[in-house]
Amino acid sequence: MATNTSLYFRIVEGRNLPAKDVSGTSDPYCIVKVDNEVVARTATVWKNLNPFWGEEYTLHLPTGFHTLTFYVMDEDTIGHDDVIGKISLSKDVIAAQPKGLDNWLNLSRVDPDEEVQGEIHLALELHRDAQRTCLHCHVIEARDLAPRDISGTSDPFTRIIYNNLSAETSIIKKTRFPHWDETLELCLDEGGDDEGGSVTVEVWDWDMVGKNDFLGKVEIPLSCLHRSPLLQGWFRLMPLGNTEDDAGGKLGALRLKVRLAEERILPSLYYQPLIEQLVEAVISPSEVDDPTPLTLLEEVTTVESRQDVAMTLVKIYLGQGLVVPFLDYLNTREVHNTNPNTLFRSNSLASKAMEQFMKAVGMLYLHEVLKPIINRIFEERKYIELDPCKIDLNRCRRISFKGSASEAEVRESSVGLLQMYLTSIMEAIVNSVSQCPPVMRVVFKQLHKRVEEQFPEPENEDVKYLAISGFFFLRLFAPAILTPKLFQLRDHHADTRTSRTLLLLAKALQSVGNLGLQLGHGKEQWMTPLHPIILCSVASVKDFLDKLVDIDHDNVCEAPQRAVFLPSVIVKEGFLQKHKAEGPQLLKRFTFKKRYFWLSSESLSYAKSPDWQVRSSILIQRVRAVERVDENAFQLQNVMQVITQDTEGQLHTTYLQCKNVNELNQWLSAIRKVSIYNEHMLPSFHPGAHRGNKWTCCLQPDRTASGCSRTHSAVTLGDWSDPLDPDAETQIVYKELLQGRDKLRKQYLETQEMETAEQEEMPLKASQPSSVSAQGRSERARAVAARLLDVVLDLERAHSTFQSRERDESGAFILTSQRT
Repeated sequence: MATNTSLYFRIVEGRNLPAKDVSGTSDPYCIVKVDNEVVARTATVWKNLNPFWGEEYTLHLPTGFHTLTFYVMDEDTIGHDDVIGKISLSKDVIAAQPKGLDNWLNLSRVDPDEEVQGEIHLALELHRDAQRTCLHCHVIEARDLAPRDISGTSDPFTRIIYNNLSAETSIIKKTRFPHWDETLELCLDEGGDDEGGSVTVEVWDWDMVGKNDFLGKVEIPLSCLHRSPLLQGWFRLMPLGNTEDDAGGKLGALRLKVRLAEERILPSLYYQPLIEQLVEAVISPSEVDDPTPLTLLEEVTTVESRQDVAMTLVKIYLGQGLVVPFLDYLNTREVHNTNPNTLFRSNSLASKAMEQFMKAVGMLYLHEVLKPIINRIFEERKYIELDPCKIDLNRCRRISFKGSASEAEVRESSVGLLQMYLTSIMEAIVNSVSQCPPVMRVVFKQLHKRVEEQFPEPENEDVKYLAISGFFFLRLFAPAILTPKLFQLRDHHADTRTSRTLLLLAKALQSVGNLGLQLGHGKEQWMTPLHPIILCSVASVKDFLDKLVDIDHDNVCEAPQRAVFLPSVIVKEGFLQKHKAEGPQLLKRFTFKKRYFWLSSESLSYAKSPDWQVRSSILIQRVRAVERVDENAFQLQNVMQVITQDTEGQLHTTYLQCKNVNELNQWLSAIRKVSIYNEHMLPSFHPGAHRGNKWTCCLQPDRTASGCSRTHSAVTLGDWSDPLDPDAETQIVYKELLQGRDKLRKQYLETQEMETAEQEEMPLKASQPSSVSAQGRSERARAVAARLLDVVLDLERAHSTFQSRERDESGAFILTSQRT
């Protein structure tokens, strides 16, 4: 039974940070590590001791993790950045909060002895005879040790300690992946064979000058070795165990939101009955008001969980090739049960499913239409303000040579800039019909048809347009303009000035999406100068929507799929530095050349520029690993490697450098996602490079030597491009139904049993048609609920069976806190 682990965290803000600069302020940013791997870096907030970041991330960690750590740093233009403090959260602490953690947490000091990482491979064995008891410790190797030297490596050696006895391995210079293959021996009789004691294995970094640096330790109770004479495996290195000091809040605090979701996934066949019921609801729809598994699911979902459930259902039906009938089913019910004035205005399952569907299939389309304009707004950073109460004459540049700008001049300039930006946005949208994904257009066509059938009256002529524009403009384009980072249009949030411009543009676009029907009715009368251009855009919007729904449904392929995008679609592109492997191998850092890359689920292509006709390609099906590269391999940061295998079985490595750690994580995640179904993925890799006839990481001379570090092929960032996983998605639906089981049982089974008993006790009367119809509907609801609850019960039993089996298989002793 597989385990799916997803970790969500949001770095909200900091407060009362200490001043690190001579100006009396700091330039703080955060680095986030999962175990020892940097997974995110926030933007730097300049000259601020109470910074706001508001940056959030989701990580998929199939192999789990131990610790999530947030480091607050002060950026310095010259020299190394200063460490302000850190917050470290263990997996157990996060898991103890089922609804997530949302608190202010004090920063603690960074103790070098606590900053350990990596694992060590050991084999310990007790040898007993009549005269003595000896411990043989085979120190095989270690991996991913902390870098303690300025070169980015360490000089590690291992020491084994029992009471007053100790022994040491040799020192291996300049490596974080040492290979010792040495056996150390301790005679336990000389140190007092105490079953209550423990054997300690410590790893140190040797220094010629000064004291050695601690790299981690493993403690093994001697009683374990008495029970199991041979203990062998990889062990996680632990810190000294000093209590972290939060400095009484003197280092400031962070407000964090952290949530852990861990699901145990059964084999596919166990989820098939639930999938069949969900599919049956949309391919064989009954009367609009008849209950189905989908309507029962909506009843038991909370407002907080409905968005996640909607996204899960969209992915399930995308994978089944049934997303169009699924959305048509939900939309038909919504249109049938809602008046035209409040259509899709609530947080119903239909509204949430449409919103998540557009994000899933329309994100690349959104980028293609909006990204050039958003980038332009960020680069120009114009001061724009229409609200007289918020105009700050000191913040705008001089508009004329006569002196400071007046309030009227600021408003006039702002109106002109907003009209220019809004015109560019509208032109890009109304000319994008051919760019819109066909499946998205078909869904809108079905919605247009349902609304037109339900509200044919002349006074409701605009409802069919409002239904589509409400999703298209109000729930997709306007939110993307307001917060580009949340839609991956930008790497960081906008500054205050640009954020205000985006807010005003989003308001204007919302008015366009409402077809200008609410202009002049709100409190923001200062938006009046934009009303003419908004009203002029309404006609073009209607024409655009008419063209959008003018598509032949039969020509749109809806085959079952593994991803939300087609194989030929470019899912990521941009400039990277590519390592030039040919030619003289001098000056390693200068062998990287700038190239433009395109990634699809079929290939990773590159050329000298975006317009270059000749492209080279790496086939995705040949990818065997996508991993980070140690900084000391090329004396460069943010380098990754793509390892491929040719038809003859030979491995080839392409090294690519990204401009920052966030871009590195995005490319790693994107390539891992498109190659996630590849066979023969590598279990290990070399995080260094083969130079000077040896690997820079583990110092092995053989270029074909097995990797010295574990691969992370399934560790990815969570976003709209996540591969479809039917089992994991159906597990989420099962969990929702399990939590709402009692509610369904009470409403549809127990209540209806009582009603049936009451009806049997009543005198026989002539049955009215309405009562017969209601009774029939009630019986159908009971049947649907009973079938659904039977499936939930079967899944619950399957989970219990697998968990019992796993407990039985794990009866042997394991050092759960250290053994990996």
